[in-house]
Amino acid sequence: MNARASLLSFYSAPKTHLINAPKAAFHSRSRLLLQFCPCQRARFPPIYARNGFIWRRRIGRVAADVKSEPYDIAESPPESVQFGKVILADDDGGDDASAVPWWEQFPKRWVIVLLCFSAFLLCNMDRVNMSIAILPMASEFHWSPTTVGLIQSSFFWGYLLTQVAGGIWADTVGGKSVLGFGVVWWSIATALTPIAAKLGLPFLLVVRAFMGIGEGVAMPAMNNILSKWVPVSERSRSLAFVYSGMYLGSVTGLAFSPMLIHKFGWPSVFYSFGSLGTVWFSLWLSKAHSSPREDPELLPQEKKLILCNCTSKEPVKSIPWRLILSKSPVWALIVSHFCHNWGTFILLTWMPTYYHQVLKFNLTESGLLSVLPWLTMAFSANLGGWIADTLVSRGVSVTMVRKVMQTIGFLGPAFFLTQLSHIDSPAMAVLCMACSQGTDAFSQSGLYSNHLDIAPRYSGVLLGLSNTAGVLAGVLGTAATGYILQH
Repeated sequence: MNARASLLSFYSAPKTHLINAPKAAFHSRSRLLLQFCPCQRARFPPIYARNGFIWRRRIGRVAADVKSEPYDIAESPPESVQFGKVILADDDGGDDASAVPWWEQFPKRWVIVLLCFSAFLLCNMDRVNMSIAILPMASEFHWSPTTVGLIQSSFFWGYLLTQVAGGIWADTVGGKSVLGFGVVWWSIATALTPIAAKLGLPFLLVVRAFMGIGEGVAMPAMNNILSKWVPVSERSRSLAFVYSGMYLGSVTGLAFSPMLIHKFGWPSVFYSFGSLGTVWFSLWLSKAHSSPREDPELLPQEKKLILCNCTSKEPVKSIPWRLILSKSPVWALIVSHFCHNWGTFILLTWMPTYYHQVLKFNLTESGLLSVLPWLTMAFSANLGGWIADTLVSRGVSVTMVRKVMQTIGFLGPAFFLTQLSHIDSPAMAVLCMACSQGTDAFSQSGLYSNHLDIAPRYSGVLLGLSNTAGVLAGVLGTAATGYILQH
C-alpha cells in the first residue's frame, strides 16, 4: 500500500480522464512504471488511478487518452496539485449550471485559445505587410533585390535572438506576461517602420529586427499556455486552430495591404496594423491567466477537467539542458523544424514578388492571389487537427499520428513546388502554390504538436530550440533567394 501511495504521489498530475471502473485491479510498482515509458506502453492495457486505487480499461477514447499522454523527457515529476486534492475536491462551489448565464458557460480554455489565435492573427498581419509594402518602398528608395532580401531577412535577426530566451521566460515566469509583452513590442515596432525607412536603411533594419524580437517570444509563450490550459484529447485541434490564426493573418495582411497602399500610401499599412495590438492587449490583460489555478472566474467543473487532463501545471525552476539535448526526439524536432521553415519563410516573404515579377500580376492581383495559399492552409490545419484527434481517440498511437501528419506536411509541398519549374500557366502556378501550402499545414498536427507530447513542462523551451533552427532556415533562405535572383 505504501509503495502504491508513494508512486501516485510521485506522479502527482493525473494522467487520464476520470472514470468509474467496475472492478479494482492492483498492479506492482514495476508494472505501473511501464505506463510512463513510451517504448513499453503498447505491451499493456492502459492503467488508471482514482482515489488511491489502480484501474484498467481497454476501450475507446479513455484508452486513447492514456496513449496520448505526454512523457517528460527531463524525467522529473510535474510540480502540480497533488492528485488526491484534485480528484477528491468537493463540487460544492454552489455553481448551478442552470443559474450561470450562457456566455459564462463557454469554456474558458477556449477563450484562451481564441485569444492566442487572435495574437497569431496579428503576428502574421504585421509580418507579411512588408511583403506587399516592399514593392512601392523599393521603387521609392531605389533598393536593389539584394537590399530587399536584406530587409526581409532583418526581421529574423531579432526573431532568432528570442526563441530560446522566450521559451525559458515563459516556462519559468508564465506565458501570459511573455505573450503580452511580445504583442505590444512588435506592434510598436510595426508602427515605427515608416519613420525608420525615411531615416535610412540602417534604422529600418534595426526596427525590423526589433519587431522580430517581439514576435520571437510568441510561439514559446503560446506553447507554455496551452500546455496548462488544454487537455490532451483537445491538443491537436487547439494547436491547429491557433496556428491557423497565422495563416488567416497572412490572408488579412495580403488582402488589405494593397487597398490601404492605393488609398492612403504604404505607411498607412504599418500605422493601422500596429495600432491593433493595443486593442488585443487590453482584452488579454482582462481575460487571460497563465494557468487555470490563477483564474478566479473559472468554473470548478472546468478547472477540475483541465487539471485532471493536463501534465504541465507549475512554472519550472530550472531547465535540464544536458538531459534535454541528449534525447534523439529533440534533435528530430530541431531538424524537422529547420527543413519545414526553409520553404515556408521563403514563400511567406517572396510570394508576392513571384506573382508580380514572374507571373506579371499587378500589385493588387499579387496581394489577392497570395491570399489563396494561406486560406488553404487555414482550412487544412484545422482539418488535420480534427483528423489527428479523431485517430488518437480511436486508439492510434500519438507517435504514429504525428509521423503520418508530418509526412504529408513534407512530401506534399515537395511534390507541388517541383511542378512550378515547368508550368507556364499562371492559374496552374497559383493552384500548385495553394496545394503546396495546404499540405504543408498538416505539420501543425505533426511537428508543432509534438513539443507538448514529449516535453509538456518544457514545451516553451523545446519550441524555442527547434524554432531557432527554423529561424536560421528563414534567415538563410530569404537572403539567399534575393542573392540568387540578382545573380
